Amino acid sequence: MVVCDEDKKTSFFATCHAFYLPARSIWKRTVAVDHDAEGVRSVAIDGVLAYSFSVIDSSVLTAIDGERIQFDAKNQTWTSDLRGVVSSQGRCER
Repeated sequence: MVVCDEDKKTSFFATCHAFYLPARSIWKRTVAVDHDAEGVRSVAIDGVLAYSFSVIDSSVLTAIDGERIQFDAKNQTWTSDLRGVVSSQGRCER
């Protein structure tokens, strides 16, 4: 029998300022990661829960509405690509 202890679950929140090209605009993006001792349990971008995601080292990779997103928790960076038409890079803060 597996018992889930909610007290051991923690969350990580970050606000990222992503610079989008070619529009040359800055968007504020939010990242929420819920994790426990077993690993990452959920990822939300701008409040939208990601259906699937991958974790590689300190990076979380996911896609929402066709935008491929990579958030690096260690380096506090954001990169994304929207179908090869629009791309972004930015710094994040907790």
